[in-house]
Amino acid sequence: MVTKAGATVEDLYQVKDHRKAEIVNGEIVFMSPTGAKPGRAAMRITSSLSRHEQEHGGGYAFGDNVGFIVTLPHRQSFSPDAAWYTGGIDSMDFLKGAPAFAAEIRSKNDYGAKAEVAIVNKIRDYFAAGSKVVWDVDLLGDIVVRVYRSTDPDHPTIYKHGDLAEAEPAVPGWQMPVNEIVPVTV
Repeated sequence: MVTKAGATVEDLYQVKDHRKAEIVNGEIVFMSPTGAKPGRAAMRITSSLSRHEQEHGGGYAFGDNVGFIVTLPHRQSFSPDAAWYTGGIDSMDFLKGAPAFAAEIRSKNDYGAKAEVAIVNKIRDYFAAGSKVVWDVDLLGDIVVRVYRSTDPDHPTIYKHGDLAEAEPAVPGWQMPVNEIVPVTV
């Protein structure tokens, strides 16, 4: 859902009911609430990042609906499902700059040709804004995590059930079992 054209960061602060939104092409683009599996996956990734922050430092874990303000010709913000940020956090404002690592978890409507184009474009935007690593998390396929790196964006590293996914070099030393992101059910 898209609203006001020519939207600013101040407009993003005023989004009714504090709904999840991003500014793309000068418009506030609202994101649908997520379902059970994507919500749980986001929480698990954020929890794992938070443990890594407490044990190793080097950055800050953020969960869903946190705003990252960027300056691209067609995009002014991101709101990833989970993120690792290495900038300053001593503010009540949105974070300045892209996260070093962002996890985008596919929701029910994030499948099909149009969705694939949108995901590829968003990953490109993350890299153009300064992110180092982006996860594309697919809870329905055999390939669960595609790890895209800014240094080689056309060749993701693939992780399936039983693998340990990582986000090098954005989150040094952090690994997460794919089975914790989306547990295998029998």
